[in-house]
Amino acid sequence: MRTPALAFGCALLALLAAGPASAQLELKASHQFPGGKGDVRDEMVQIIAREVEKADVGLTIKVYPGASLVKATEQWNAMLKGQIDISAFPLDYASGRHPQFGATLMPGLVLSHERARRLNASPFMAEIKKIIEDAGILVLADAWLAGAFGAQNRCILEPTDAKGLKIRSAGATFAEMWAGAGASIVQIPSNEVYSALQTGVADGTDTSTASFVSFRLYEQIGCITAPGDTALWFMYQPILMAKRSFDRLNPRQKEVLLAAAKKSEDYFFAESKKLDEQMVEAFQKAGRKVVTLTPEQVKKWQDIAWQTSYKTFAEQVPGGKALIEKALAVR
Repeated sequence: MRTPALAFGCALLALLAAGPASAQLELKASHQFPGGKGDVRDEMVQIIAREVEKADVGLTIKVYPGASLVKATEQWNAMLKGQIDISAFPLDYASGRHPQFGATLMPGLVLSHERARRLNASPFMAEIKKIIEDAGILVLADAWLAGAFGAQNRCILEPTDAKGLKIRSAGATFAEMWAGAGASIVQIPSNEVYSALQTGVADGTDTSTASFVSFRLYEQIGCITAPGDTALWFMYQPILMAKRSFDRLNPRQKEVLLAAAKKSEDYFFAESKKLDEQMVEAFQKAGRKVVTLTPEQVKKWQDIAWQTSYKTFAEQVPGGKALIEKALAVR
């Protein structure tokens, strides 16, 4: 017969062996963009963190903005290694491991916010997401950002305007187009562009309209080519999560997280067009010149892209030609 003390001791040992009944699980979310300054990509992650905490399901998400935990280009590998769980990540940064991702920053492929949203539900993106998932990562929220390009001492309208410039390019496909126009290429992540322009490492750049504002590039760029009605530059920058981190969650936690991610995605789409307008306003306020491309100028850039970026992608990337055809089939 057990004494009360013995019974209590056995019960305590059983509890210790089982672990806490409602242990709080903390996930790490990392990205390269400024935190607390209204950057839409940071806000997407913050929405997910706030919604999850509000649900009180034993799950919290700690956000590390500004590449404060993991360097910008290393976040894909950090998710795979278990160093971080979630990232707002420009997918093309992982195109060295998965060259198909280069299609998500292909010059002149997307052109508008409306078409970007249609692409999300297309066979093109289904193939991209399968590659992501096969690698061990999940897409929590879709996000396509329009972009622009600019230089310190000239406006870039015609392809000839790029000749001789040192252009920081966000990805390999855009870099090929710039090189085809006679520019030399500087390869650094967006959070290092300001310094590169300031020190003369680069004298021009392409990046998202959000980054032109968040990183205060209007302090270094003299003339910006804004998206206007037709944006040559669009980049897929989703919220990603390591699959093994997702699999650690219980069913209720997964349900809450996915609902929060949907809210984050809806927020982004409502804000995406405003980002372009905010960039124009920021450059005008700083006294910088703002220009847009004519349809004829867009065509000239697309012609160079087809001779360089598209040609290389179709010839060198496994399944590249078919992938581009799937994207172009979306109307």
